[in-house]
Amino acid sequence: MPELPDIELYLACLRPRVVGQPLLSVRTFNPFVLRTVSPTLEELVGHEVVAVRRIGKRVAFEFDDGKCTVIHLMVSGRFRWTEAGATVVRKTTHATWGFHDGQLVLTEMSSKKRAGIWVFASIADAESLNAGGIDPLAATLKEFAVALHGENRTLKRALTNPRTFSGIGNAYSDEILHTAGLSPLRLTQSLTEEELSRLHEATQITLTTWRDRLIAEFKNGEKFPGAGQVTAFRPEFAAHGKYGQPCPVCGKPIQRIVYAENETNYCAVCQNGGKILADRSLSRLLKDDWPRSFAEEEN
Repeated sequence: MPELPDIELYLACLRPRVVGQPLLSVRTFNPFVLRTVSPTLEELVGHEVVAVRRIGKRVAFEFDDGKCTVIHLMVSGRFRWTEAGATVVRKTTHATWGFHDGQLVLTEMSSKKRAGIWVFASIADAESLNAGGIDPLAATLKEFAVALHGENRTLKRALTNPRTFSGIGNAYSDEILHTAGLSPLRLTQSLTEEELSRLHEATQITLTTWRDRLIAEFKNGEKFPGAGQVTAFRPEFAAHGKYGQPCPVCGKPIQRIVYAENETNYCAVCQNGGKILADRSLSRLLKDDWPRSFAEEEN
């Protein structure tokens, strides 16, 4: 699922292509992708895009008449940029937006069609999709602590809960916790002040570093990500997706906990005092403190 750094990459690529440009056409190929009835997508045609912004893990386009459309990519939805009017593969395409200089395409390769499109009368109405989590990049240490201590949850669950923090998912929570040297199963209210400060710093450093790295990789938006280039599995990650591979810090194998559709990766040495967390038994014990699906993680 594209998370904060990935969505910020899309924003950096979309802004120079669509902001200040009128929407010339819009087509949908999956009747279930549109989650609202009024206003309609067709009402946006002819209006100029005045801003592109992030709402959690969603991308919002604001138009000159005040309306906006919001796209949630979910697990496998992705954007493509093609030549204007280019033919698309209908089986994997949800919608296209036509502009003078190109065409924005929303695709989803998975058979589980989870991506969605919403149209609102205003950006204020669109904010209703925001689950309420704070922006982890803008949060002060005090704000971060208040959000984290709202419930006594595992760190993994707290970081990925959109009602606590905006834009963090399975992949970057693993990277944040590895950087902070904290177990994913530590309870939020058990952290010392030093550990809390370390987690706050690791969250901002991890997200900022990867946001800037991805944007630089695509030449500050000059290049648009192609197939497979927005992914939750990157070779440079320290923990996420690295089960069985050596930790870049201590060299010991990265471990995992699997529960339903989710997997968390961690280093037992760097994050848990050398103790390996049992997988199935702990997963059963976690119950509602572990997101059962990607849908629950985002909700």
